[in-house]
Amino acid sequence: MEIRRIAGALGAELLGVDLRNLTDSLVADIRKAFLEHLVVFFRDQDLTPAQYMAFAQRMGTPVEYPFVKGIEGFPHIIEVKKLEHEKQNFGGIWHSDTAYLEIPPMGSMLLARHLPPYGGDTLWANQYLAYETLSDGMKKLLDGLVAVNSSAKADVTRTREDRIAEQGGDKREYVAEHPVVRTHPETGRKALYVNVAHTVRFVGMTEEESAPILAYLYAHQIRPEFTCRFSWRVGSIAFWDNRCTQHNPVNDYHGHRRLMHRITLEGDRPR
Repeated sequence: MEIRRIAGALGAELLGVDLRNLTDSLVADIRKAFLEHLVVFFRDQDLTPAQYMAFAQRMGTPVEYPFVKGIEGFPHIIEVKKLEHEKQNFGGIWHSDTAYLEIPPMGSMLLARHLPPYGGDTLWANQYLAYETLSDGMKKLLDGLVAVNSSAKADVTRTREDRIAEQGGDKREYVAEHPVVRTHPETGRKALYVNVAHTVRFVGMTEEESAPILAYLYAHQIRPEFTCRFSWRVGSIAFWDNRCTQHNPVNDYHGHRRLMHRITLEGDRPR
């Protein structure tokens, strides 16, 4: 396996890998690269849903997404799609997946099935760097704070409305409190853990009191030097660490269809 970094902050393509033929040593190498580079990419993986699920099961424990039903026969694989007539894309805002759950996911995977003729790239941002580059005074303030995260925040719910309407899916509001700075359970590094899509306020503060600090953090945590950008091809897979990254699918392909298959992997309670 060859590792080729795609940016200074995070992200690497893993070359020479056929995910249909996984050995224990290859699984260990992928896992090591995943922890080091935060998001890893594979090209030209012509996987059936069963093969895709088999890969996911070697990386973690797949779990169901709370709002959208899985594809036929595979409840843990959901379609992430934008159709020709739609203007909003699914999850089209900077976020960490489902931070409004009591136990948010360890990681997520996307497999590109159908792509527009141009556009549709995805950005990721390194939240270790977002925390580590803060001033000592800001770190001291944030280290003791807990944030309230909600699935009902308007900017993100609108990106799910068509999918939920199609399937009669889950419309409940999920709310969870998590530390603003979480410690990664495997690397021990601290990461900033708020995001504009889900974080509402700090515990013990009103939304108005929280807003100025959150606005600063939202702008800071996606500085260009903290990010990487991936251009998809059919058969490309991205596998990222939700505990220390955020991502944002770029919505620049109106009038065209984009279809991805996503698997979410079980995580742990942030600490």
